[in-house]
Amino acid sequence: MLCKKVEGNFFYLLEHQGGKQAKKKSSRGEVLSTVKWQYCIQNVFDKFSVSKHLSPAAERLRYILSEDDDMPTPTLFTEMDTLQREGDELEWKESARWVKFEEKVEEGGERWSKPHVSTLSLHSLFELRTCLQTGTVLLDLDGYSLPQIVDDIIERQIEEGMLSPELRDKISFVLLRKHRHQTKKPIHRSLADMGKSSSGSECPVLHLPSRSMNDIADTPSTDQLKNKFMKKIPRDAEASNVLVGEVDFLSKPFVAFVRLAQATTLGGLTEVPVPTRFLFILLGPQGKAKSYNEIGRAIATLMVDDLFSDVAYKARDREDLIAGIDEFLDEVIVLPPGEWDPKIRIEPPKKVPSADKRKSVFSLNELGQMNGTAGGGGGLAEDEEMPAHFCGGLFLDIKRKLPWLPSDFYEGFHIQSISAVLFIYLGCITNAITFGGLLGDATDNYQGVMESFLGTALAGSVFCLFSGQPLIILSSTGPILIFEKLLFEFSKNNNIDYMELRLWIGIHSCLQCFILVATDASYIIKYMTRFTEEGFSSLISFIFISDAIKKMVGAFKYYPINTDFKPDYVTTYKCECLAPDPSEFTPWLRGLKGDFHQDDQLSKKECLKYGGSLLGKSCKFVPDLALMSFILFFGTYSMTVTLKKFKFSRYFPTKLRKLISDFSIFMSIMTFVGLDMLMGLKTPKLIVPTEFKPTRPGRGWIVMPFGKNPWWVYLASFVPALLVTILIFMDQQISAVIVNRKENKLKKGCGYHLDLFWVGVLMAACSFMGLPWYVAATVISIAHIDSLKMESESSAPGEQPQFLGVREQRVTGILVFVLTGVSIFLAPVLKFIPMPVLYGVFLYMGVASLSGIQFWDRIKLYMMPSKHQPDFSYLRHVPLRRVHLFTFIQIACLAVLWVLKSTFLAIIFPVMILGLMVVRKMLDMVFSQHDLAWLDDLLPEKEKKKKDDDKKKGKEKEKEKKRPKPDDSEDEVSGAELLLPPAGQNTETTHRSGPPG
Repeated sequence: MLCKKVEGNFFYLLEHQGGKQAKKKSSRGEVLSTVKWQYCIQNVFDKFSVSKHLSPAAERLRYILSEDDDMPTPTLFTEMDTLQREGDELEWKESARWVKFEEKVEEGGERWSKPHVSTLSLHSLFELRTCLQTGTVLLDLDGYSLPQIVDDIIERQIEEGMLSPELRDKISFVLLRKHRHQTKKPIHRSLADMGKSSSGSECPVLHLPSRSMNDIADTPSTDQLKNKFMKKIPRDAEASNVLVGEVDFLSKPFVAFVRLAQATTLGGLTEVPVPTRFLFILLGPQGKAKSYNEIGRAIATLMVDDLFSDVAYKARDREDLIAGIDEFLDEVIVLPPGEWDPKIRIEPPKKVPSADKRKSVFSLNELGQMNGTAGGGGGLAEDEEMPAHFCGGLFLDIKRKLPWLPSDFYEGFHIQSISAVLFIYLGCITNAITFGGLLGDATDNYQGVMESFLGTALAGSVFCLFSGQPLIILSSTGPILIFEKLLFEFSKNNNIDYMELRLWIGIHSCLQCFILVATDASYIIKYMTRFTEEGFSSLISFIFISDAIKKMVGAFKYYPINTDFKPDYVTTYKCECLAPDPSEFTPWLRGLKGDFHQDDQLSKKECLKYGGSLLGKSCKFVPDLALMSFILFFGTYSMTVTLKKFKFSRYFPTKLRKLISDFSIFMSIMTFVGLDMLMGLKTPKLIVPTEFKPTRPGRGWIVMPFGKNPWWVYLASFVPALLVTILIFMDQQISAVIVNRKENKLKKGCGYHLDLFWVGVLMAACSFMGLPWYVAATVISIAHIDSLKMESESSAPGEQPQFLGVREQRVTGILVFVLTGVSIFLAPVLKFIPMPVLYGVFLYMGVASLSGIQFWDRIKLYMMPSKHQPDFSYLRHVPLRRVHLFTFIQIACLAVLWVLKSTFLAIIFPVMILGLMVVRKMLDMVFSQHDLAWLDDLLPEKEKKKKDDDKKKGKEKEKEKKRPKPDDSEDEVSGAELLLPPAGQNTETTHRSGPPG
């Protein structure tokens, strides 16, 4: 409090007497008699050195906005009513409203305009400034009803000599007229009266029929409570009412700006049942209706401005409001009148710029900091310091996740979770069948589709139930498949039992994961910047895309298109069934009626069944299943993309559009499954095991650890287990970093150590049961997050819904893997799903995971001329040639990873991910830290920070020795000392230098 008082007096002196006199005045007398005041004065001057280029109004705002920073300012709904004459009656008619953008009542008077950006005349802003300078300003008025508030305003004007007492009743009569909103039907009037207002005729107020104060009810009306517009207004919003009009009994304007001490519901004053906090009243002589209307629009636009609304709530006097208008004028952009038509309504921008940058200039707590952030990515704010004790990271993860455990379950009961479960379930069973089949071929059916289904259900459900990040989806991966294939071939060539060897590798890998958890090795991910994350996620996305296309191309091999069909020779196409060799003529053929050669009724299946052969050019004819498969494949992908974007269209209500978008994948799948059933073609279908038993006959569900291999195998398996551990660690942690990126706005924290612990446990469990090993699947995990993204429900008209975060819960993951486990009992239903439809889902997953990746955006810049490139922030601060160089290096690294992935060297894939981190470290020698801050994330410089901290501590100790010790009885000294900036810090340079290093 002491420094706050010094600060306030200091800025007051700066504004009225100049900085020189303030410094002189604050340097003599008793002000500097104690050490406390020395600290405070030094603190104030350090702050002032940064902002001495600001105007006096900005200095005033900076001090105002620094108070009560923790108190959020409510959203303001602003309504402007104009005084109109309907026949012989006066009434206030709603003409415009604001939540974020302006909506006008159209000239026809029956509909609202589309939300648009308010366009104000510069003259109206200056007139508004004059009105606040000369009119009545009442701040924190105790008002509980509109008549009382009107009486207080009129009384103040009379006391200040601004209004004649004879006009009291007339002003009160006008201000208490009935308010008619756009939702209400107009009162009965004749055609001659239509369109007339108080500006067009005289208003003999004294002779108008008298109305009681019951015109203004104390409680919200039924029309207010039923107004659907409330859905667009946040729950804790307050109202700002603007009343403008012209009357014939005033010779000068009647202006009042009122802020109530407590927001109060003033009956039918507002269109919606929102309590009123602010009132602006402007009544003036006749002849200037347009000017009054523009002034009203100006104050209404100011009230919904984020910065001015803060000023209005925290203003202490009239001058604070004037300073707020001056700041608004500093930011206003003026358009030349001859080059722009004011009648054109500007569409709201897709992304509304944040007011934080404007506010940060006036915040005392943010002096010397950047007005924005560069780069971005998956930082680890909560894991900045490595725990010193054993298993510290694991204990911190458990401590962090336990409070959220109840919400992890009840937050999952939402309709959005249903679409997410269906989407991820179909992706998981497709993945399980694909990898199960490949594993069966690679391991001679020691592991097959059944083991893949059971392992996916077991590992996935346990992980989602107990892990630190339940949004991660576990699955088999390509490198694990290659390792299994090489391990089986090694075992077969050396007469070693494959399953027993694999069990011991799993046990060793589990123990190694425990060691990594205990030693907090997961902190290495601090060095995984955007460069590494984007390289890894892009590779996995391209793998999904290429695999989907490869499988689709494979359909053309099994079901070739009849390219050599010639319609002119259709008469020559025939197919005959030739009888088998008489020596092989089986006895049951004798039951056929007639001679085999003369039987033309045999079908293709019967001919082959009875040992016959087919002869003729048309025997190999098959329907165009390849073309049908392609229609199902591409149709599923295209429809999913279209429906996913449907929530941004203009058709149907918002809730219905959002529902269609959430269930886009399910609707696409059902549509093309129905199309396939309607066509009746035998396209390849999903094959699901129907019996619960191991794929390979003779093996059980439990693998015994001893008895089949020499004793040294149990120890030697430590070496291949080390390679598996590196593979698991890198796959798991990079996927976790991508999931936990700041862009996803996750609120419940991460759990890298806890995740790795459970992956190790599941490694051992799956090894004992002979099931595949599982690790985080990047693309499916990203798809899981995308399907659970939340957006604001009460977005202002014209404003795009704001991304709020992800629905963090465990229910969807658990349900997905439980459904995967019981899929063997759903075979009669799943067998109708064509495989091309699931390939289309795979393609969508791969493409969708590329959206939002900066690397992909920078690749597209190669094909764009400079003048057509998007306005990305990094293009403003980094030369284009440097951006292209950075992108080229990423492309080269991705190409190397792709080549390695496609050969037998894929087993060293995790090591190559570490190689990406090495390449990123070498980029420090090619690019400046400024460029890397915008294109990537800066690497943590622990040693440098430690040295800097030591230097700062040394300097502080020297200063402490030189300074006199303050009185121990005075508690505010330590607080003042903590506010001092670091010694030697050049805050002005930091403010201008760009992204923080």
